[in-house]
Amino acid sequence: MTIAYITIGTNDMARSRIYYDAVMPHLGGRLEVEYGDQACCYVMRDERRVWIGKPQDGQPATAGNGIMPGFLCDDPAAVDAAHAAALAHGGTNEGDPGPRPLYGPDFYGAYARDPEGNKMSFVHFGLSHA
Repeated sequence: MTIAYITIGTNDMARSRIYYDAVMPHLGGRLEVEYGDQACCYVMRDERRVWIGKPQDGQPATAGNGIMPGFLCDDPAAVDAAHAAALAHGGTNEGDPGPRPLYGPDFYGAYARDPEGNKMSFVHFGLSHA
């Protein structure tokens, strides 16, 4: 299976843009398109997309329990930088950067929640998995 895009819900585009505009460059993403206070899209290095937007059904966005996108980083320094940017721009810490041997000998990751409470991870798998 190949994932083409993910969508992360928000109720406050301005606040989400501050967060994601700071985090995405550390993940290899750049803003591709924006639709005012409704949605925006970041294109990643591999041409996949991350959409941030208000739900189409008009209901409030809520963070899903057990839902967590994992963003692949080029190296541990990028994991550290993405996590630091997340915390500096309205995110909350869900796990400091560091090795996670439980997930494999080369797994290095960090966890944060965006201003809406959506959990995400920033990961690097080491040279043997690149």
